[in-house]
Amino acid sequence: MNIEQARFNMIEQQIRPWEVLDPAVLQLLAVVKREDFVPPAYRALAFVDTEVPLPEGQCMLAPRVEARLLQELKVQRHESVLEVGAGSGFMAALLGHRARRVITLDNRATLARMAADNLKRAGITNVEVREADGRNGLAEAGPFDAIVLSGSVASVPEVLLAQLKPGGRLIAIEGAEPMMQATLYTAQSGKAFAKTVLFDTVAPRLDGFAEPTRFHF
Repeated sequence: MNIEQARFNMIEQQIRPWEVLDPAVLQLLAVVKREDFVPPAYRALAFVDTEVPLPEGQCMLAPRVEARLLQELKVQRHESVLEVGAGSGFMAALLGHRARRVITLDNRATLARMAADNLKRAGITNVEVREADGRNGLAEAGPFDAIVLSGSVASVPEVLLAQLKPGGRLIAIEGAEPMMQATLYTAQSGKAFAKTVLFDTVAPRLDGFAEPTRFHF
């Protein structure tokens, strides 16, 4: 496989057509080596328009979804970012190139270790990986300029929104199959949040977040 050609095709045929047009994001995707964050057994899927399996039944999001979330979050160089769902560490690597500081959480020791190892090999030093349950965020390290949930939830918990700075943003994929929506929350004055629906997609669930009550008759 010609890796650089495959990377170019991923960007031009999958990511750019999905309205990812920010030159800085496209350049970052050309530089950060996604294949180094994919388990060796699935290296051939590194640039394919699909979710890539990770240990313990988890997965990396499809490249176009990762890219669109990154673009819409609009992270700035001076900002601190919290990611819930470290996975292989790839999204944290992308965030690390754009932010001052990133903390990424994963409640599975295997994945937290994988993410930390991958980030270390990539030479990214401003990302901290913690093995922790991300449902309640990380209030002691906040507040944050941006929070990203790297997986879907039925709805965003208020405890996470409360950890945003004024003007801070949280991006998440909300809802249930077959229709979910990537949604951006922006913290306003007081405890108000502006909510913007960005695009329709489907993504695997993050561990441990509450599901809506289902009525049985």
